[in-house]
Amino acid sequence: MATLKSLVGTKMQKTVKFMNTDVKISKLTVEEVQEIQELSKGLKEDSEEGLGVLYKIIRSTVEGGDELTEEDFAKFPMDELSKLSGEIMKFSGIGSEPVKT
Repeated sequence: MATLKSLVGTKMQKTVKFMNTDVKISKLTVEEVQEIQELSKGLKEDSEEGLGVLYKIIRSTVEGGDELTEEDFAKFPMDELSKLSGEIMKFSGIGSEPVKT
């Protein structure tokens, strides 16, 4: 049987659809949630900084996301990035509202 200490750093993953393709996402850690909350403080709804938070969420949790540049993100449909971010947040236990499609 595993001890709680032995589980530190273990990633929980699941597969979700992104642009009709399967991608693996991981749950956000407490540390990552705190970083995102700090980045989100004082943001306006449609601000450029809001995109930075979205990118941070995806880079932190999507397999291969850490390799994406801002130029790469700019080539994706915005609604698809938002849906993916919503799936990540839901999987991580943040916000109980279902993702709107």
